[in-house]
Amino acid sequence: MATHLVCRVHPVVLFSIVDSYERRNEDSKRVIGTLLGSYDKGAVEVTNCFAVPHNESDDEVAIDIEYARNMYELYRKVNASEVIVGWYSTSGDVSSHSVLIHEYYSREAKNPVHLTVDTTVKTGKLGMKAYVSTPMGVPGRTVGTMFTPVTIDIVRYEPEQIGVNVLQQGKTVNKRSVSMSSDLALVESSTKKLKEIIVLVLSYVDDVLSGKLPADSKTGRMLMNIVTSIPHTDTEDFESMLNSNMKDLLMVVYLTNLTRTQLALNEKLSQLSS
Repeated sequence: MATHLVCRVHPVVLFSIVDSYERRNEDSKRVIGTLLGSYDKGAVEVTNCFAVPHNESDDEVAIDIEYARNMYELYRKVNASEVIVGWYSTSGDVSSHSVLIHEYYSREAKNPVHLTVDTTVKTGKLGMKAYVSTPMGVPGRTVGTMFTPVTIDIVRYEPEQIGVNVLQQGKTVNKRSVSMSSDLALVESSTKKLKEIIVLVLSYVDDVLSGKLPADSKTGRMLMNIVTSIPHTDTEDFESMLNSNMKDLLMVVYLTNLTRTQLALNEKLSQLSS
């Protein structure tokens, strides 16, 4: 079961982990925290997390259990569907203390996941690994714990993807600050990307038909599924539908700007009258 388990991690979890590492105490070697999410068939989806204070030395490790439970209760009030699915550590390795911490989370969750995040970025990227524990040893004797790796997938909701795309734009801006694009700008950029993809696909199909590239059955089936999934529409009907939707979008943008201007004007008049 463990080897076939998939750990799906959302971007907000990674941002929270990095933020907790940046805000750690100067004498802390690593930060640990609770992972929240949900269980699916053969998968664990991690959608949120929070840091848990702990003290760690060469000889012992102590966790603020009361803090962890209080924070979990607060998160449950916001989103009752999120449960404890494991814990994280800002370290690329699994230490002997990890076994003790994992034992605590084994009482809070069934088959918890241990996520390690290399926040030092030694390899040039944010290395991540996920594990589940497996007991090992001879029955009746001392039993140990073995951490078995599981597959990690980075997944995201559509709003998360929009946020990540905006943050990525800050890498190429000197001021390190970006603003959200307008609806029309997003439609324009999406249309350009769609056009580039269509040109690339048509170029590939032409090269296959002319014999420049070998035919690939898997790619052909994927293209066939895409074509058949789109209903056949006459050109005139499609243009009429597109223009109608565009007019609705322009109307919404116009009313939004008009409302914003009206509110700003009322605010100025209120300031003058006072």
